[in-house]
Amino acid sequence: MKLDSPTNLSTHTAVIRPSKLNLALRELWKAPLSAKLGIIIVLAYVFVALFAPWLTPYGESEIVGGPFELWSEKYLLGTDNLGRDMFTRLLYGARNTIGIALITTLLAFFIGGITGILAAILGGWADQIMSRVVDVLMAIPSLIFSLLLLTIFGTSIPVLIVIIAVLDSTRVFRLARAVSLNVVVMDYVEAARLRGEGLAWITLREVLPNIMPPLVAEFGLRFCFVFLTIAALSFLGLGIQPPTADWGSMVRDNATLISYGDVTPLLPAGAIALLTVGVNFIVDWFLQKTSGLKDGQ
Repeated sequence: MKLDSPTNLSTHTAVIRPSKLNLALRELWKAPLSAKLGIIIVLAYVFVALFAPWLTPYGESEIVGGPFELWSEKYLLGTDNLGRDMFTRLLYGARNTIGIALITTLLAFFIGGITGILAAILGGWADQIMSRVVDVLMAIPSLIFSLLLLTIFGTSIPVLIVIIAVLDSTRVFRLARAVSLNVVVMDYVEAARLRGEGLAWITLREVLPNIMPPLVAEFGLRFCFVFLTIAALSFLGLGIQPPTADWGSMVRDNATLISYGDVTPLLPAGAIALLTVGVNFIVDWFLQKTSGLKDGQ
Protein backbone atom coordinates (compact mmCIF):
# COMPACT_ATOMS: atom_id res chain seq x y z
CA MET A 1 0.00 0.00 0.00
CA LYS A 2 1.44 3.31 -1.09
CA LEU A 3 1.45 6.10 1.44
CA ASP A 4 0.88 9.69 0.38
CA SER A 5 3.80 11.99 0.73
CA PRO A 6 3.54 15.00 3.06
CA THR A 7 2.99 17.16 -0.01
CA ASN A 8 0.06 15.05 -1.15
CA LEU A 9 -1.38 14.99 2.34
CA SER A 10 -1.28 18.78 2.59
CA THR A 11 -2.87 18.99 -0.83
CA HIS A 12 -5.77 16.69 0.03
CA THR A 13 -6.36 18.04 3.53
CA ALA A 14 -9.47 20.22 3.59
CA VAL A 15 -9.52 23.35 5.69
CA ILE A 16 -12.45 23.04 8.08
CA ARG A 17 -13.71 26.39 9.32
CA PRO A 18 -16.19 26.56 12.19
CA SER A 19 -19.61 27.85 11.28
CA LYS A 20 -20.98 31.12 12.62
CA LEU A 21 -23.28 29.17 14.91
CA ASN A 22 -20.34 27.25 16.39
CA LEU A 23 -18.41 30.49 16.89
CA ALA A 24 -21.41 32.07 18.60
CA LEU A 25 -21.82 29.05 20.88
CA ARG A 26 -18.12 29.17 21.78
CA GLU A 27 -18.43 32.85 22.70
CA LEU A 28 -21.48 32.12 24.83
CA TRP A 29 -19.65 29.28 26.56
CA LYS A 30 -16.78 31.64 27.41
CA ALA A 31 -19.15 34.37 28.58
CA PRO A 32 -19.15 35.28 32.30
CA LEU A 33 -21.81 33.86 34.58
CA SER A 34 -23.71 37.16 34.70
CA ALA A 35 -24.05 37.23 30.90
CA LYS A 36 -25.27 33.61 30.82
CA LEU A 37 -27.79 34.42 33.52
CA GLY A 38 -28.97 37.45 31.56
CA ILE A 39 -29.42 35.37 28.42
CA ILE A 40 -31.42 32.75 30.34
CA ILE A 41 -33.66 35.46 31.83
CA VAL A 42 -34.31 37.12 28.46
CA LEU A 43 -35.00 33.78 26.74
CA ALA A 44 -37.43 32.84 29.51
CA TYR A 45 -39.30 36.11 29.05
CA VAL A 46 -39.40 35.64 25.28
CA PHE A 47 -40.76 32.11 25.73
CA VAL A 48 -43.48 33.35 28.08
CA ALA A 49 -44.38 36.23 25.77
CA LEU A 50 -44.68 33.95 22.73
CA PHE A 51 -46.60 31.11 24.36
CA ALA A 52 -48.67 32.95 26.98
CA PRO A 53 -52.04 31.74 25.57
CA TRP A 54 -50.91 28.12 25.93
CA LEU A 55 -49.32 28.55 29.37
CA THR A 56 -52.28 30.16 31.09
CA PRO A 57 -55.43 28.45 32.36
CA TYR A 58 -57.77 31.38 31.69
CA GLY A 59 -58.31 34.21 29.22
CA GLU A 60 -56.50 37.51 29.53
CA SER A 61 -59.59 39.46 30.67
CA GLU A 62 -61.73 36.57 31.90
CA ILE A 63 -63.35 37.07 35.32
CA VAL A 64 -62.90 33.73 37.06
CA GLY A 65 -63.63 34.45 40.73
CA GLY A 66 -64.24 37.07 43.34
CA PRO A 67 -62.03 40.12 43.88
CA PHE A 68 -58.72 39.54 45.65
CA GLU A 69 -58.98 35.76 46.02
CA LEU A 70 -56.06 34.24 47.94
CA TRP A 71 -53.36 32.09 46.34
CA SER A 72 -54.60 28.55 45.82
CA GLU A 73 -54.37 25.56 43.48
CA LYS A 74 -57.14 27.09 41.39
CA TYR A 75 -55.67 30.60 41.38
CA LEU A 76 -51.88 30.26 41.61
CA LEU A 77 -51.34 33.94 42.40
CA GLY A 78 -54.87 34.81 43.48
CA THR A 79 -57.16 37.21 41.63
CA ASP A 80 -57.07 40.96 41.06
CA ASN A 81 -59.55 43.68 42.00
CA LEU A 82 -62.04 42.46 39.37
CA GLY A 83 -61.64 38.74 39.94
CA ARG A 84 -59.27 38.04 37.04
CA ASP A 85 -56.52 35.45 37.46
CA MET A 86 -53.28 37.21 38.39
CA PHE A 87 -51.02 34.47 37.04
CA THR A 88 -52.73 34.66 33.65
CA ARG A 89 -52.49 38.44 33.50
CA LEU A 90 -48.86 38.35 34.61
CA LEU A 91 -47.95 36.14 31.65
CA TYR A 92 -50.04 38.15 29.21
CA GLY A 93 -48.43 41.29 30.63
CA ALA A 94 -45.07 39.94 29.46
CA ARG A 95 -46.43 39.58 25.93
CA ASN A 96 -48.00 43.04 25.85
CA THR A 97 -45.37 45.07 27.68
CA ILE A 98 -42.33 43.47 26.03
CA GLY A 99 -43.94 43.36 22.57
CA ILE A 100 -44.95 47.02 22.60
CA ALA A 101 -41.59 48.05 24.08
CA LEU A 102 -39.71 46.12 21.38
CA ILE A 103 -41.72 47.70 18.55
CA THR A 104 -41.27 51.14 20.11
CA THR A 105 -37.51 50.69 20.49
CA LEU A 106 -37.12 49.49 16.89
CA LEU A 107 -39.06 52.53 15.64
CA ALA A 108 -36.99 54.86 17.83
CA PHE A 109 -33.76 53.41 16.43
CA PHE A 110 -35.02 53.67 12.87
CA ILE A 111 -35.90 57.35 13.31
CA GLY A 112 -32.96 58.38 15.46
CA GLY A 113 -30.35 56.21 13.71
CA ILE A 114 -31.16 57.35 10.18
CA THR A 115 -31.47 61.05 11.09
CA GLY A 116 -28.28 60.93 13.17
CA ILE A 117 -26.27 59.38 10.34
CA LEU A 118 -27.72 61.83 7.81
CA ALA A 119 -26.86 64.77 10.07
CA ALA A 120 -23.24 63.60 10.25
CA ILE A 121 -22.98 62.99 6.48
CA LEU A 122 -24.72 66.17 5.31
CA GLY A 123 -23.31 68.52 7.92
CA GLY A 124 -23.86 72.26 7.55
CA TRP A 125 -27.34 73.71 7.97
CA ALA A 126 -29.05 70.29 7.85
CA ASP A 127 -27.00 69.10 10.82
CA GLN A 128 -27.66 72.33 12.72
CA ILE A 129 -31.43 72.21 12.21
CA MET A 130 -31.78 68.56 13.21
CA SER A 131 -29.49 68.96 16.21
CA ARG A 132 -31.37 72.02 17.50
CA VAL A 133 -34.73 70.26 17.17
CA VAL A 134 -33.33 67.34 19.15
CA ASP A 135 -31.97 69.73 21.80
CA VAL A 136 -35.42 71.27 22.25
CA LEU A 137 -37.09 67.85 22.63
CA MET A 138 -34.44 66.65 25.09
CA ALA A 139 -34.81 69.80 27.21
CA ILE A 140 -38.32 68.67 28.24
CA PRO A 141 -38.55 65.71 30.67
CA SER A 142 -39.66 62.71 28.64
CA LEU A 143 -42.25 61.40 31.11
CA ILE A 144 -43.95 64.77 31.51
CA PHE A 145 -43.90 65.38 27.75
CA SER A 146 -45.35 61.89 27.16
CA LEU A 147 -48.16 62.54 29.64
CA LEU A 148 -48.98 65.83 27.91
CA LEU A 149 -49.02 64.35 24.41
CA LEU A 150 -51.03 61.30 25.45
CA THR A 151 -53.60 63.58 27.08
CA ILE A 152 -53.93 65.50 23.81
CA PHE A 153 -53.82 62.67 21.24
CA GLY A 154 -55.36 59.82 23.24
CA THR A 155 -54.04 56.65 24.80
CA SER A 156 -54.38 54.10 22.01
CA ILE A 157 -51.47 51.70 21.51
CA PRO A 158 -50.38 53.16 18.10
CA VAL A 159 -50.31 56.67 19.59
CA LEU A 160 -48.39 55.39 22.61
CA ILE A 161 -45.80 53.70 20.39
CA VAL A 162 -45.28 56.73 18.14
CA ILE A 163 -45.00 59.26 20.98
CA ILE A 164 -42.49 57.26 23.01
CA ALA A 165 -40.51 56.30 19.89
CA VAL A 166 -40.19 59.92 18.73
CA LEU A 167 -39.14 61.15 22.17
CA ASP A 168 -36.70 58.29 22.69
CA SER A 169 -35.22 58.68 19.20
CA THR A 170 -33.55 61.90 20.36
CA ARG A 171 -31.10 59.87 22.48
CA VAL A 172 -30.45 57.54 19.56
CA PHE A 173 -29.88 60.54 17.28
CA ARG A 174 -27.21 61.92 19.61
CA LEU A 175 -25.32 58.61 19.71
CA ALA A 176 -25.66 57.87 15.98
CA ARG A 177 -24.49 61.36 15.03
CA ALA A 178 -21.52 61.26 17.44
CA VAL A 179 -20.16 57.91 16.23
CA SER A 180 -20.93 58.71 12.57
CA LEU A 181 -18.85 61.90 12.71
CA ASN A 182 -15.80 59.70 13.31
CA VAL A 183 -16.62 57.55 10.28
CA VAL A 184 -17.62 60.09 7.62
CA VAL A 185 -14.09 61.54 7.60
CA MET A 186 -12.52 58.18 6.72
CA ASP A 187 -10.86 57.62 3.35
CA TYR A 188 -13.26 54.88 2.24
CA VAL A 189 -16.24 57.22 2.70
CA GLU A 190 -14.48 59.91 0.69
CA ALA A 191 -13.66 57.33 -1.97
CA ALA A 192 -17.34 56.37 -2.15
CA ARG A 193 -18.25 60.01 -2.66
CA LEU A 194 -15.68 60.38 -5.43
CA ARG A 195 -17.08 57.28 -7.13
CA GLY A 196 -20.41 59.04 -7.25
CA GLU A 197 -22.21 56.82 -4.75
CA GLY A 198 -25.53 58.17 -3.54
CA LEU A 199 -26.51 59.18 -0.02
CA ALA A 200 -28.37 55.92 0.59
CA TRP A 201 -25.32 53.85 -0.42
CA ILE A 202 -22.96 55.77 1.85
CA THR A 203 -25.43 55.60 4.74
CA LEU A 204 -26.25 51.89 4.51
CA ARG A 205 -23.03 50.42 3.11
CA GLU A 206 -20.24 52.61 4.44
CA VAL A 207 -21.34 54.29 7.69
CA LEU A 208 -23.98 52.05 9.29
CA PRO A 209 -21.92 48.80 9.38
CA ASN A 210 -19.08 50.63 11.11
CA ILE A 211 -21.19 52.07 13.93
CA MET A 212 -23.22 48.96 14.76
CA PRO A 213 -21.48 47.88 18.04
CA PRO A 214 -22.36 51.04 20.02
CA LEU A 215 -25.85 51.08 18.51
CA VAL A 216 -26.46 47.45 19.48
CA ALA A 217 -25.34 48.15 23.05
CA GLU A 218 -27.54 51.24 23.16
CA PHE A 219 -30.48 49.21 21.86
CA GLY A 220 -30.48 47.07 25.00
CA LEU A 221 -30.37 50.10 27.28
CA ARG A 222 -33.04 51.96 25.29
CA PHE A 223 -35.27 48.89 25.42
CA CYS A 224 -35.06 48.91 29.22
CA PHE A 225 -35.89 52.61 29.40
CA VAL A 226 -38.79 52.21 26.98
CA PHE A 227 -40.57 49.40 28.80
CA LEU A 228 -39.96 51.16 32.12
CA THR A 229 -41.58 54.27 30.61
CA ILE A 230 -44.53 52.23 29.34
CA ALA A 231 -44.99 50.64 32.76
CA ALA A 232 -44.80 54.05 34.45
CA LEU A 233 -47.38 55.53 32.07
CA SER A 234 -49.68 52.54 32.62
CA PHE A 235 -49.31 52.94 36.38
CA LEU A 236 -50.40 56.58 35.98
CA GLY A 237 -53.35 55.54 33.81
CA LEU A 238 -52.17 56.84 30.42
CA GLY A 239 -50.27 53.84 29.08
CA ILE A 240 -51.69 50.50 27.95
CA GLN A 241 -55.39 50.66 28.68
CA PRO A 242 -57.64 48.01 30.27
CA PRO A 243 -58.64 45.29 29.75
CA THR A 244 -55.22 44.67 28.16
CA ALA A 245 -52.87 43.19 30.76
CA ASP A 246 -49.87 45.34 31.61
CA TRP A 247 -47.43 45.16 34.49
CA GLY A 248 -47.70 48.86 35.37
CA SER A 249 -51.49 48.87 35.56
CA MET A 250 -51.44 45.58 37.50
CA VAL A 251 -49.37 47.24 40.23
CA ARG A 252 -51.78 50.20 40.34
CA ASP A 253 -54.97 48.12 40.38
CA ASN A 254 -53.81 45.84 43.19
CA ALA A 255 -51.78 48.26 45.30
CA THR A 256 -54.41 48.02 48.06
CA LEU A 257 -53.21 44.51 48.91
CA ILE A 258 -49.86 45.84 50.14
CA SER A 259 -51.66 47.38 53.13
CA TYR A 260 -52.72 43.86 54.16
CA GLY A 261 -49.26 42.32 53.80
CA ASP A 262 -50.00 40.67 50.44
CA VAL A 263 -47.01 40.75 48.07
CA THR A 264 -49.07 40.05 44.95
CA PRO A 265 -48.82 43.65 43.60
CA LEU A 266 -45.04 43.40 43.86
CA LEU A 267 -44.87 40.48 41.41
CA PRO A 268 -45.36 42.64 38.25
CA ALA A 269 -42.85 45.13 39.64
CA GLY A 270 -40.44 42.26 40.26
CA ALA A 271 -40.95 41.03 36.68
CA ILE A 272 -40.00 44.50 35.41
CA ALA A 273 -36.91 44.63 37.63
CA LEU A 274 -35.75 41.10 36.70
CA LEU A 275 -35.98 41.79 32.97
CA THR A 276 -34.07 45.05 33.41
CA VAL A 277 -31.29 43.23 35.25
CA GLY A 278 -31.11 40.48 32.61
CA VAL A 279 -30.86 42.90 29.70
CA ASN A 280 -28.21 44.97 31.48
CA PHE A 281 -26.12 41.85 32.14
CA ILE A 282 -26.10 41.12 28.40
CA VAL A 283 -25.33 44.73 27.46
CA ASP A 284 -22.40 44.88 29.92
CA TRP A 285 -20.95 41.68 28.48
CA PHE A 286 -21.39 42.96 24.92
CA LEU A 287 -19.64 46.24 25.76
CA GLN A 288 -16.74 44.35 27.34
CA LYS A 289 -16.55 42.11 24.29
CA THR A 290 -16.49 44.97 21.77
CA SER A 291 -13.98 46.97 23.80
CA GLY A 292 -11.76 43.87 24.03
CA LEU A 293 -11.88 43.44 20.25
CA LYS A 294 -10.86 47.08 19.77
CA ASP A 295 -7.97 46.70 22.21
CA GLY A 296 -6.89 43.54 20.39
CA GLN A 297 -6.83 45.37 17.07
